[in-house]
Amino acid sequence: MTEQISVNRELFDQVMVPNYSPSAVIPVRGKGSRVWDQDNIEYIDFAGGIAVNCLGHCHPALVNALTTQGQKLWHLSNVMTNEPALRLAKKLVDATFAEKVYFANSGAESNEAALKLARRWALEVHGSDKTQIIAFKQGFHGRTFFTVSVGGQAAYSDGFGPKPGDIVHAEYNNLDSVKALISDKTCAIVMEPLQGEGGIIAPTQEFADGVRELCNQHNALLIFDEVQTGVGRLGELYAYMGLNVTPDILTTAKALGGGFPIGAMLTTTAIASHLKIGTHGSTYGGNPLACAVAEAAFDTVNNNTTLAGVKAKEQLFKDGLNKINAKYNVFKEIRGQGLLIGAVLVDEYQGKAKEFLNAAMAEGLMSLVAGASIIRFAPSLVIPDEDIAEGLNRFEKAIVKIVNA
Repeated sequence: MTEQISVNRELFDQVMVPNYSPSAVIPVRGKGSRVWDQDNIEYIDFAGGIAVNCLGHCHPALVNALTTQGQKLWHLSNVMTNEPALRLAKKLVDATFAEKVYFANSGAESNEAALKLARRWALEVHGSDKTQIIAFKQGFHGRTFFTVSVGGQAAYSDGFGPKPGDIVHAEYNNLDSVKALISDKTCAIVMEPLQGEGGIIAPTQEFADGVRELCNQHNALLIFDEVQTGVGRLGELYAYMGLNVTPDILTTAKALGGGFPIGAMLTTTAIASHLKIGTHGSTYGGNPLACAVAEAAFDTVNNNTTLAGVKAKEQLFKDGLNKINAKYNVFKEIRGQGLLIGAVLVDEYQGKAKEFLNAAMAEGLMSLVAGASIIRFAPSLVIPDEDIAEGLNRFEKAIVKIVNA
């Protein structure tokens, strides 16, 4: 007889590695932008699994793709290809600058592939001296040792011994800081077209254009990490389209699968040719089940109705947050694009973003933070307007409790 396991927050501390500190709330089901916990308490989801659940929870198109493919074929080794992977790759190529696609399982893996490809390209085209990678302070590119070293947050990369070498960090939105570092030994510049974990910071047009031009001048590749900004998050299919700055390599994950783990690296035929047979790989990357779900998510997002809806909902969010702030004066700035929005706390509440998150949870609202002083919202791209209104109402109740504490 199967043992009945009592599942609660205490069990996490007993059986899980302590690198996370999750909420006491354990969600058990979701529908659209609403989630219910073990006690059947309802929450509105403004977190989106950290910009992953682009169509909310249990969207019919994704459920159908999962169940249909789940009765056909789940996994093959990469000794063979499969139909869902080829269809998804064709749609990604047709919709972007790219000509070739590599599939992985996550954003970190996609970035790992991009960085390895950039180094291999530079070695084979320009020689062994061209190895420098320029990234940006407060950037975030994943948790593998290579990607966390490229990410510009020492708190995540220190304490694991010697780091991969020849990685330097410039200041985001400071073109002079890039010019001070770049040379003909630079093989790539890696940047988010809007910094997510680093504080919801958008690039100026001058900065984005300038980075592209510096790469051109020094024969360096421009890598856009669109793990968080891609697949409609900012109101364009990919953020580079809104900037009119085309990278050489683009990485995408999170929303690509709508909640099912998948990532991809997109690039040109010429650059892709340097990942020859055997130079890189992934056991699960491009498996039929993930690609079938991702194809359904991509199709649902990649249309004018959904993308235009993101920009309309952005305005609803910003108007609502500004209206709340006019009453309580807790934010110094509401920033971000599309449905990746940051509310920056005033000096009085600096360092207390987690308190706002916890207070919101107590009122039935799931949110995020981006650092200690910014509350982050990354809801479903198709969240109903009434859920935005009700979620902001719950958020205001949380703010009232903090202000009056």
